[in-house]
Amino acid sequence: MKAIIYHEFGDVDVLRYEDVPLPETGDDEVLVRVRSVSLNHLDHLQRKGPAWLPAFSLPHIAGMDVAGEVEWVGQRVSTVREGDRVLINPSINCKHCSWCVKGQDNYCPSLKVLGGNVNGGFAEFAKAPASHVYRLSDRLSYDAAACIPTVYVTAWHALIDRGHLRIGEDVLIHAAGSGLGTAAIQIAKSCGARVIATAGSDAKLKKARELGADVVINYNREDVVGVVKEVTDGKGVEVVLEHVGPATWDRSLLSLTPRGRLIHCGATTGMTVQINLPYAYHFGIQIIGSDGFTIAEFEAVLSLFNHGKFQPVIDTIYPLEQAAEAQRRMIDRNLFGKIILHPDGTEHPL
Repeated sequence: MKAIIYHEFGDVDVLRYEDVPLPETGDDEVLVRVRSVSLNHLDHLQRKGPAWLPAFSLPHIAGMDVAGEVEWVGQRVSTVREGDRVLINPSINCKHCSWCVKGQDNYCPSLKVLGGNVNGGFAEFAKAPASHVYRLSDRLSYDAAACIPTVYVTAWHALIDRGHLRIGEDVLIHAAGSGLGTAAIQIAKSCGARVIATAGSDAKLKKARELGADVVINYNREDVVGVVKEVTDGKGVEVVLEHVGPATWDRSLLSLTPRGRLIHCGATTGMTVQINLPYAYHFGIQIIGSDGFTIAEFEAVLSLFNHGKFQPVIDTIYPLEQAAEAQRRMIDRNLFGKIILHPDGTEHPL
């Protein structure tokens, strides 16, 4: 099969479009013909090196969010069959350890991430345990499905489970044009929150408004904290979704109301920030890490999609062999929404 693989860390030029063996699939596993796979920042961060996830090894095939058709099923598989339209949950746990049994499977000691520390979907075929392969509604396209796991379920976990976002609260969402940003705007609006979104261009802000953002801020020419305080009558926001890191961290803290909640789930601009401790404890700021999502959350969000609750935003679609160009577009932040790869070679105009 054809795949995008890299044998060493480096820039996008280490990506190779090569023939590789089909994945060896066991009796409890499913082989999926990949129809659509989306890009995520972890693909880029891992490729640059050093690897972020434990148990990572080279050479590696990235691609966490895989939608396609079941090509083959193992002898003990009864939940799906050949030809089914499916989506893979990339957070692969054992389902029987003490963490999994009590519903905290995101802490499973044998957790693997499809495309993160095991080979993923930047290929014509990908394999996964049958327990992590889900049928899709006919109303949901492969492209829409490939947008779900790493941004929509992550945003849901951050805002709902960790952030406890409530009706009537104000929430600040950075990088409105990113996959996570577009997902978070829709989820926050569905919760009855008022959304304040930031982006670096008026074109992205216009699209953020169309998604449901109530207030938009161009961080290249406006004072984010000043605008937040102005539109909240000096109060600040109850919740900030912080997935950027050092570039936005100070603005995030200063935008919060007393006892506000800063939910952080990403570090695309660096891994280290500074905190003014007296400011943080004087105002009772809550800094809350958003860990991995659970199977229950994945299933809940997939159900909402299958019933037409959310509409993913797709920026561009590239054939698989143009993965390097696609990653370059993502790195340059020249996008609004998700970037998709098609192993069958089809593409979509800008």
